[in-house]
Amino acid sequence: MRRKIRSAWVRLWMRWAGLSRMGRLATRLAAWGTPSYKARSYLARLNEHGFVAPDASIVHSDFQRGKHVFVGERVVIYQAYQGGTVELDDGAHVHRDSIIETGQGGSVFIGAETHVQPRCQFSAYQGSIRIGRGVQIGPYCSFYPYDHGIAPDNLISKQPIRSRGNIEIGDDAWLGVGVCVLDGVRIGKGAVIGAGSVVTADVPDYAIAVGVPARVLKSRMDLVSSAAGENEATMPRGQLR
Repeated sequence: MRRKIRSAWVRLWMRWAGLSRMGRLATRLAAWGTPSYKARSYLARLNEHGFVAPDASIVHSDFQRGKHVFVGERVVIYQAYQGGTVELDDGAHVHRDSIIETGQGGSVFIGAETHVQPRCQFSAYQGSIRIGRGVQIGPYCSFYPYDHGIAPDNLISKQPIRSRGNIEIGDDAWLGVGVCVLDGVRIGKGAVIGAGSVVTADVPDYAIAVGVPARVLKSRMDLVSSAAGENEATMPRGQLR
């Protein structure tokens, strides 16, 4: 009985959850008594506009959400001077303590069903960040589509920033813990980037890349070919097709 009452309470308040003052209050009441972190992910399915944690900080005039997005505890979405759009597509999840920031010349798009694990940093200045569909981004990853000047005749704090171009991550890619992606880089569809790598150049579709700077070791397609070869080697000749 207690579980049914709790479920009815959550569903009631999630109907009114949103980013307005009353919507944030309704979100807080819905989340009251619910365990934190990923235990709250299901709340995003109870409202077409999803779930934005009560202690998430949304300081952005052009924050756009698809259906059933999840924004976790202490996430910050911030718009600096002339910052562009931040858009989370349907079912995107951004977990606790991640920061998404846009400034002049930058925007961020995170595709449908992409999951961003805790403490990631997206800083879109001079260039944009576009993450595809179904991407898995490990904790402590960072994305910087710009670089900072280091000329010796000026203070570092006064140096201009510049960009070689946008960052683009293809659908179904996987970035391990602590990956750093720099300006002008495209990571291809289905690519895998090893933990702690710094990506300074394009990574092809389905490639596996690791290191500082990241280097391509092999293709995921090679794994398929190797597995097929092993199967053929162990099968009776009459069964080969």
